[in-house]
Amino acid sequence: MATLLFNEIVYGPVHSRRLGVSLGINLSPPDGKRCTFDCIYCECGLNIERRTQTSAPKREDVKKALSEKLITMKSEGVHPDVITFSGNGEPTMHPDFAGIIDDTIEIRDMLSPSAKVAVLSNSTMLHKEDIVQALLKVDDNLMKFDAATDILIKQIDQPAIHDFNAEKLIEQLCCFNGKLTIQSIFLKGDHNGVLIDNTNDDDVRLWIESLKRINPEKVMIYTISRETPVKTLQKISPDVMEKIAEKARKAGFPVTVSG
Repeated sequence: MATLLFNEIVYGPVHSRRLGVSLGINLSPPDGKRCTFDCIYCECGLNIERRTQTSAPKREDVKKALSEKLITMKSEGVHPDVITFSGNGEPTMHPDFAGIIDDTIEIRDMLSPSAKVAVLSNSTMLHKEDIVQALLKVDDNLMKFDAATDILIKQIDQPAIHDFNAEKLIEQLCCFNGKLTIQSIFLKGDHNGVLIDNTNDDDVRLWIESLKRINPEKVMIYTISRETPVKTLQKISPDVMEKIAEKARKAGFPVTVSG
């Protein structure tokens, strides 16, 4: 069982392999996970293993925690490269997400103006206009897009939203008009007797065709680097990851590889 949970509203800073010196904000309850996906690779564990008994932090508590942390860091001469919304689940599920984004930008501008504000999201709440408008205010939107077919999305991401599908996901990602970064994990493994693999030529081709529709500014691909709740998953080799990246680069996208 994966055991990584964030028990503070503001945590870090941590050295992110993708973002640099990152100060994290967790909008999920501290004792569990709250997410519209149930990804088989999630470092926080599967949803059923991480049921929460407490509430999400209040908007005013997030504002206070971030202010205090940035003041402390400033006094120590430490400056984050990015303030990142991530934590124990999907940050855009928070009922005051839009207001929290406004607070964060205001505090950032006062206390750490060189830091970017980033959101790591699974893209499932983009049917809500207030969420989209809030995301368009931040510097970096890093949106999950692990596969371009319904079968693979169900196998890898296991959406809790019953009518969520690949076409809906792609359409929602198009609403950014290219102002986003796509994050995609590549993996293999067996889960519940089903072989899962999103690295084969056909699925990579469909993924790249979808990228052409979404037109992201950047693409980040990665593979497993931490403990996963499904133990049969396999890390993809650097050679295979580079081959996938090169195909996306030939399609015109800046691609980084990690993991």
